[in-house]
Amino acid sequence: MLLDKGADANAQGGMYGNALQAASSNGHDQVVQMLLYKGADVNAQGGEYGNALQAASEEGHDQVVLLLLDKGADVNAQDGEYGNALQAASSRGHDQVVRMLLDKGADVNAQGERYGNALQAASGRGHGQVVRMLLDKGADINAQGGFHGNALQAASERGHDQVVRMLLDKGADVNAQGGFHGNALQAASERGHDQVVRMLLDKGADVNAQGGIKRS
Repeated sequence: MLLDKGADANAQGGMYGNALQAASSNGHDQVVQMLLYKGADVNAQGGEYGNALQAASEEGHDQVVLLLLDKGADVNAQDGEYGNALQAASSRGHDQVVRMLLDKGADVNAQGERYGNALQAASGRGHGQVVRMLLDKGADINAQGGFHGNALQAASERGHDQVVRMLLDKGADVNAQGGFHGNALQAASERGHDQVVRMLLDKGADVNAQGGIKRS
């Protein structure tokens, strides 16, 4: 009704930035379809999630993701809380959306925002299936960036022992430096994850390694 009365489908403002992102975030596929039909810009930037594709991906709305991609959404668009759609979906463990984005050409090693990359996002949340999928698609296991510095440190800090084991078995550098805690061993030790600490030490972690962000 509003669109029929001349409402601007691309009007900017508010938490979501635009109507398309708002509908996408909440999984309203019929509304998304209607907005696109009325000329909504599928790649419009703004709002909390940066764009509609990232919003739908973060919430795991696979039908909306498919609809947006079919309408030309940029699968590697950068912006928003997660940096890109793949990192958003990976962080929340939405394996079906992750697979869809990768099949449409998402850059598995794209950098950006808090988690640095999709692998670190999935590792930090303990989403083993997504971690495996990203590695199978060529994710750089030792990529640096983000709060935790690398995927191993992210998984270690949260005590996700199965993900830690998977990363180590796939060649993660047990002594990689970077991130808030400096290295994986320091991250796991601070949180008291004894099983992870044991695993890291068994793989040759340097018990005297220095690093990390000094707290004021």
